[in-house]
Formats: sequence, structure tokens, C-alpha cells
Amino acid sequence: MYLTLTLIVLTSIVSIIAFNNLEFFNKLKFNAYLVYHKKEYSRILSHAFIHSGWMHLIFNMYVLWMFGEMIEPAFSSPDFFPHTYKIGSLLYMLMYVLAIPIATIPSIIKHKNNHYYNSVGASGAVSAVVFTTILLAPTLPLGIIFIPIRLPAYIFGLLYLAYTVYMSKRNKDNIAHEAHFVGSVFGLIFPIILNPGLIENFIFQITH
Repeated sequence: MYLTLTLIVLTSIVSIIAFNNLEFFNKLKFNAYLVYHKKEYSRILSHAFIHSGWMHLIFNMYVLWMFGEMIEPAFSSPDFFPHTYKIGSLLYMLMYVLAIPIATIPSIIKHKNNHYYNSVGASGAVSAVVFTTILLAPTLPLGIIFIPIRLPAYIFGLLYLAYTVYMSKRNKDNIAHEAHFVGSVFGLIFPIILNPGLIENFIFQITH
């Protein structure tokens, strides 16, 4: 849990600084045009450490804490990762960090010629953490804050992926739904690469 807490503290500090410093905010935000045409590659990572406002920051960090506290120790458990558990902490951090740029790929492709498209927030990486949880504990009851309905995690995950695809196609808001989708899928793929047996474990849990 120390790594998750470190990520939360670091992201919160950088975000709060950016709240009060527009120049700093603009240097860190993701802009597909600047990444693609001006080669400002640092933005594909830095944007995950700033947020658009307090609610955006609090929600992302709350979700990261709730799921990270379960998944961080799982990466160091031989029950889930028998071949890599000794470097589990490193791999947990690697998954989180890799999810950030990987989740931006669709936005770079889609908005590379749009100078006005910007995005910020850790949602792509947080989505990876959430979906790793779903892979390891697919029957865990999940729901949306303030809505008293809980679904098995794997059903919640499928509905969430369908929602991100639908909202991405509508293209009616400023939320990077593509990043959420890709981050989520990466959160499934990365642990399976480490231990393909997780697929069998997932199927067993949802069928018994």
C-alpha cells in the first residue's frame, strides 16, 4: 500500500500546485498536437499528475486508493504471480506508469491535428488498476458511488467498457473515454502476460 499512497501523495501535490499555476499546468497537460508535431513527449506521462479540479482529483485518488490497496499486495503474492512475486512492487509500479502513455495512443491518433484538444488526469492508469482487480477478483461486488446497486466485478467491467465505447462514439463531452477504455484493457493484459494462468482462474471464479 506504500506505493499506492506514494502515487496519491505525489499526484495530489503536483495537481494542487497546478491548480494555482496556469503556466505549470499548461506545461504538463496532454496535447496530442504538441506531442505528435512538436515532439513534446513528456506530456504523455506528465498529464496524469495534474487534474482539472478538486472533484476530478479526489475521485481519481479515491478510486486509486480503494483498488490499489488490494492490487499492490497481490502483485507480490505467489498465489497470483508465482514467477514474478519477488519483484511484485516494481511490476505494480511499471503497470501504472506504462498505462499512462499507452492510454493516450488513441487520442494521439484521433486528435494529432487538433491543436485545441487537451486532457489531464490519471484516469487511464487508475482504470488499469481497477481492471486488474476485476481480473483477479471477478465476483467482487462493485458499484458507483452513491448508487446502492452492486454487481459482480466482471459484469460491472463489461458495462463500463461498453459505456466508454458508446460515449467515445458520441463525442459529446471533454472526457477522454478512449483513454479509459485502453487503460482498462491494459489492466487486463499486463497481469496476464506475467501469469497466463490468471485467465483460467478468472473463468473458474465466474463459473463456480
